[in-house]
Amino acid sequence: MKKRLLSLTIALGFLLTAPAAILPAASAQIPVWRPGYRDLGEKLQARFKELRKENEFPGVNIGLAMADGQSISVSIGYSDLEALKPLKPADRMLSGSIGKTYVSAVTLQLVEERKLNLDDKIETWLGREPWFARLPNGREITLRMLMNHTSGITEHVTRREFTRRLVAEPDKVWKPEELVAYSLDLPPLFEAGKGWAYADTNYILVGMIFERVTGRTVYGEVERRLLKPFKLKETSPSDSRVLAGLIPGYSRLASVFGFEGRTLVDGRFVINPQMEWCGGGFVTTAEDLAKWAKVLYAGKVLRPFTRNWLFEAVPAKTGPGDQYGLGVMVRQTPWGVTYGHGGIFPGYLSEMQYFPDHKTAIAVQFNTDDMKTLKLRPRAYVEEVARIVFGEKKQP
Repeated sequence: MKKRLLSLTIALGFLLTAPAAILPAASAQIPVWRPGYRDLGEKLQARFKELRKENEFPGVNIGLAMADGQSISVSIGYSDLEALKPLKPADRMLSGSIGKTYVSAVTLQLVEERKLNLDDKIETWLGREPWFARLPNGREITLRMLMNHTSGITEHVTRREFTRRLVAEPDKVWKPEELVAYSLDLPPLFEAGKGWAYADTNYILVGMIFERVTGRTVYGEVERRLLKPFKLKETSPSDSRVLAGLIPGYSRLASVFGFEGRTLVDGRFVINPQMEWCGGGFVTTAEDLAKWAKVLYAGKVLRPFTRNWLFEAVPAKTGPGDQYGLGVMVRQTPWGVTYGHGGIFPGYLSEMQYFPDHKTAIAVQFNTDDMKTLKLRPRAYVEEVARIVFGEKKQP
């Protein structure tokens, strides 16, 4: 197995860092556009073919949920570089931390139902756990602080001890307590509520609280409350090494997770995506992501006062002027404020944003996590789409 992964790494490392002329050009596809969107689809396809030639990524899916209620998809490149298989809109990818938006939404629904209070200390629900006294800032953290990443807890995902075990035991099914354990006994990054540091660990704790309060699983409630009602048929939990419709991703050199190259070998993921749980935890399509962003941020999921809490944001360290609410990035763009989230998982990059001034949501998904190959952040690719959809507009 190790020899096979090594050979794949060498071959794919060459392929993903090769000049654009060496990377295979995608074969011609004949898309079927929704009524009235042929011109827009062709413009998007032409521009992203140029970007792929310049930036060498394997493939990208673009999804849009339009103001008139229609949704469209555009696919560029390949879903499988070895088989030279063209990418399709229905091809699914892991969406990484975008999964926090589903967890946030169902948690805020519990707030609406008066089963949770955002400003209650998490000790209320977790204080009797044998490990709780070892949690940094544990007795001072509120549910709101977990959801907006102001808890001061260190990220467990980047701990070397965790990633080594993740790769060494790919079939291991991780319990939430085992994930949190990698953040215990560490000094807090700052006093609770007095800084900002992104950590999946925060949302692992949110998920644990959710399940204690409801007596039901987060995944089950996301499906019951969100996926089924809003017809997000291509979205489901990434709770296994084998996921229907998942295309291979291509992980960058020097990946934080300790492996490189193709993420699927004989149809199985090289690590267990189940470990992400409430820190992300979903496989989906770009079109479903755009549809989800629109229903969530346009107000179909939460009541108006709860949605206002969703957008109550603090300064974030993700870019100039960026802010983070309760599982949502709040950003200023040339087309007005946007609400959304990004996600990275080994082999994949995703971004979704809702533009309220245009009542339109845009999502992109790449089957690589190699930022050197992309050269631009996924949010910049969303802006490329926005420029075509909305036209040029200067920041006021």
